[in-house]
Amino acid sequence: MLFQQIEQNKRKTILLMVGFFVLVLIIGGAVGYLNFSSARAGILLAAIVAVGYMGLTISNSTNIVMSLNNGKEITSKEQYPLLWNVVEELALISKVRMPKIYVIEDASPNAFATGNAPDKAAVAVTTGIMERLNREELEGVMAHELSHIRNYDIRLSTIALALTAVIALLANIGTRMLWFGGGGRRKNNKNDTGGLIFMVISLVLIILAPLAATLVQLALSRNREYLADASAVELTRNPQGLISALTKISDSPPMKKADPTSAALYIDNPFKKKKSSSLMDTHPSIEARIERLEEM
Repeated sequence: MLFQQIEQNKRKTILLMVGFFVLVLIIGGAVGYLNFSSARAGILLAAIVAVGYMGLTISNSTNIVMSLNNGKEITSKEQYPLLWNVVEELALISKVRMPKIYVIEDASPNAFATGNAPDKAAVAVTTGIMERLNREELEGVMAHELSHIRNYDIRLSTIALALTAVIALLANIGTRMLWFGGGGRRKNNKNDTGGLIFMVISLVLIILAPLAATLVQLALSRNREYLADASAVELTRNPQGLISALTKISDSPPMKKADPTSAALYIDNPFKKKKSSSLMDTHPSIEARIERLEEM
């Protein structure tokens, strides 16, 4: 059951990332068709912008995310001995380099992992998680975060975030060029029915692409949470620790200073918006995650 779930989630993730790249190229093609009379030029522009932006984001991901979430690095075991020991032990078990550890001053229990590769990763926990969770529960949470590192989820999340930003940027460029004198294809296709149809399709794509990209990013985030839960159990051989931790985390007030763009990284939505399940959720419901854990 455990390994079947891991493999199933990996396959879904590959499909989602392929969809992301295709969406970037499509929106680039739409921008090029409308403004330069050349879909190929737009696709080339999209590819260049995507590669460049991803490179910058990936190379600075830890510093950027920790700065946005007010994380402070701890550099010695004496500062938080229990947390340090748990992370050190789980890193050894999961066969990854021990990540840097950051602490966020916030009473709401939560945690996340980030970085551009397993050997350059970092984990962050709130002060609230150390106050409310016992060792067994803390092990479950940190095993979940180490699983994100081991499974390369941290790089995947960074790439998804970068591609979403690229799509929003391309859509913004496309609409601004149309408003301010662009639209070379529009001028050429006034009497061309086929051209007008493609022009309308391109315009719709530019308008809807940012929403579609966001939905794909959130679907990817939800998918990786299930995989990290399963992998955490593989590391600890104790689903009850994570079940109990998730219960406590969900039954807590929202964080006060979490960065909205980082919400999908946390083990649970830091803003606690859980009125109903929807495509805009950053995480699957705690109930659904606990149900899967209990089946293990």
